[in-house]
Amino acid sequence: MSAELPAEPLSAADRAECWHQAVASAFVPMAVEFLEDEPSPGTIVGHRLGQVRILQVKAGPQMVTRTRQLIAREDAGSLILTLQQRGTSLKEQDGRETSIRPGEFSITDASRVFRKRVDEDFTFTSFHFPRAELDVHERDLRALTATTFGPGEGSAALVATYLAGMAREAPALDEAVGRRAAATALDLLALLVDDRCGRDRPKGLHGAASLERVKDHIRRNLGDPDLSPSGIAEANHISLRFLHKLFQQEGTTVGAWTRAQRLDRCSRDLRRSTAEELGVAGIARRWGFVNSSHFSRAFRAAYGMTPRDWQMLGRSQD
Repeated sequence: MSAELPAEPLSAADRAECWHQAVASAFVPMAVEFLEDEPSPGTIVGHRLGQVRILQVKAGPQMVTRTRQLIAREDAGSLILTLQQRGTSLKEQDGRETSIRPGEFSITDASRVFRKRVDEDFTFTSFHFPRAELDVHERDLRALTATTFGPGEGSAALVATYLAGMAREAPALDEAVGRRAAATALDLLALLVDDRCGRDRPKGLHGAASLERVKDHIRRNLGDPDLSPSGIAEANHISLRFLHKLFQQEGTTVGAWTRAQRLDRCSRDLRRSTAEELGVAGIARRWGFVNSSHFSRAFRAAYGMTPRDWQMLGRSQD
């Protein structure tokens, strides 16, 4: 979806109405007040990944207000996380007022009254999450609305990096990958809220979506001999420490899980009709093993026999 405030001359009333409709359609119904005599052209470009909507907005000085009357008319039950890229926003909600500068982000609950004012040209990217899907305490969430999160602050840095990457790649992601990306974003947002409020979640609850996303990345790159924990963490916009923690919760390590996946692929290929053509060494290389001796030792440890014996046993059972 996309919307645009045309650059060609329009009356102030027509421009206001045009933009008001665009904002209400893309976000939630809000009262819009321009803070300049001649409203600047503006654009809203959106994408949907699973249950998350991503909106990239550019416009001129204005103030938007979500009133009780508008909430009563349409309560979407959504949370809005906004990454500020240009201009400084002044945001008010739940009795707090804070400034959000470029590089920072904030959280807004669309089910309650809020106000946002920007006195200069601005650019931001917002992410709309269904509140019902975010597993956090209501009081914790209320404590963090209209709060500034900086890009270099632990879990906030993790969230900012991941969401920026998700927005950048959104146009190219297919539906299945988009759903996983959205699930991971929700998981990271819950982690941020719990982290800021000093809560520990039951073991294994945090990171479920992140772990599935990481495993999918590993499966798709098993043939890369340079696949490493540091590279996996970087590709998935998470810290190396968080990556190791995800696999520790399953009682394993990222290296052991990757090796098991590679050995599983090799065991299957050794039983295929093309095994003779590729050879044991060729199959090992296909799945990221660069050292034949290391591969044979790892295979024997996992399957109780050499790769060649495994292959011969498969033939005798055909």
